[in-house]
Amino acid sequence: MPVVKITVARGRDAALKKALLRAVHESLVSAFKVPEQDRIARIIELDPDDFEVSADKQPNFTLIEINLFPGRSPEAKKKLFGEIVSRLEPLGVPPANVLIILHEPPLDNWGIRGGRPATEVALGYDLKV
Repeated sequence: MPVVKITVARGRDAALKKALLRAVHESLVSAFKVPEQDRIARIIELDPDDFEVSADKQPNFTLIEINLFPGRSPEAKKKLFGEIVSRLEPLGVPPANVLIILHEPPLDNWGIRGGRPATEVALGYDLKV
């Protein structure tokens, strides 16, 4: 159950924001075999004065942070990074303007499906990809 946060400078239109969300989700489905319907994602827009990045990365720098259950292999993570970057490039985001950070809190730090620890829930898909 990845939880995605995409941070961008304010000014992108609604269609582009939807495309960014879709691109990241499709990458998770492909690289991590996340079920299609397993989607929690948000876009955070900040005023340029509140989102400082190097001048050469403006105005379309895109920070992607994904909280996810631990267990994916380094190869799967590398595939995810490549998929995200390749899907964002046609949307006008050059690969050098993308930063992806994965956060993998232990399963006992996730309260899901009615507040139960993820260690006590049958997830329905394999984390070992």
